[in-house]
Amino acid sequence: MNLDAHDQFASIDVEDMLSQIMSLPDQLQKAWELGLTSPLSAMAPINRVVIAGMGGSAIGADLLASFLMDRVTIPVMVQRDYGLPAYAFGRETFVVVSSHSGNTEESNSAFEAACRSNCQVMVITTGGKILADAQSAHVPAWVFLDDGQPRSALGYTFGMLLALFVRLGLVSDMGSEVKQTVSLMKELQLKVEADVPVKNNAAKRLAGQLVGRHITVFGSGFMAPVARRWKCQFNECAKTIASYEVLPEADHNTLAGICFPQEALDKEMAVFLQASADVERNQKRVLETKQIMMLEGINTDLVDARGQNRLEQMWSTVLFGDFVAYYLAMAYEVDPTAIEPIWSLKETLDK
Repeated sequence: MNLDAHDQFASIDVEDMLSQIMSLPDQLQKAWELGLTSPLSAMAPINRVVIAGMGGSAIGADLLASFLMDRVTIPVMVQRDYGLPAYAFGRETFVVVSSHSGNTEESNSAFEAACRSNCQVMVITTGGKILADAQSAHVPAWVFLDDGQPRSALGYTFGMLLALFVRLGLVSDMGSEVKQTVSLMKELQLKVEADVPVKNNAAKRLAGQLVGRHITVFGSGFMAPVARRWKCQFNECAKTIASYEVLPEADHNTLAGICFPQEALDKEMAVFLQASADVERNQKRVLETKQIMMLEGINTDLVDARGQNRLEQMWSTVLFGDFVAYYLAMAYEVDPTAIEPIWSLKETLDK
């Protein structure tokens, strides 16, 4: 599809994923405010935090843990599996179970394990089994209203967690940073929304470069989970194979694996996420790694994060990536909401 034919998007985007992407800045602001006002009981001292979730419900935790890695002085671990690690026991462990639907089996397993291990527990959800179980166990639950896909509720799964960490005293108030970030995201939207033509729309131009290619997104430092978010959005929205890599680790292995098979190299596309708020050595690695891959004949591109601080750069790049994935879905003429293979697998496992 011609990406300038935005009046045709609705015939493919039948569930209006575009509106959900457009709502992300307001969603982040609303989630922050909801997290500041939702009931929170007094808690015993916390020595470690485990945030359990899967898919779109876990990405917010990834972003949070990365964003706060130089601010929070206790370990924050994201659990993407059944149960909990052996060290997650006792009242000094705080387990937050994030499940959009409330029916994710891995997340429910983590909730049950946390209760058995006498951890301090709370859930963040829209409802489902986990909300009923939390109410039965007298476990606090923060409920938000959202009828979209879990991946479209990223503002909730990040913003509510950020507010929770502030209220627990694990990090100082972030109100001004959240406000600035939301404002920046809205400014960015004006430049990449659907009616902006390709020649003036960086998200559409990048999507056009990605058509017909295997995509690998590279991110370093606090941008690593942003790279993961891009990968997941390419998978779920555009139905395309994509990967993500983390620098500097990728320079110790992946960089050696860019020679074969030679016939596949012209189908590769390496997208590098660069952020001025990242450590200087990582910024240098991004540029040098891109240069090496380009000289090996791999298509590359660089995305410079907008904004002045980590939160602005993280979230503006998340939003930009969501638009890129959406436009790639339009280019492939596939519904960006439908995820039939995932639902099919869940139904098979249920049987």
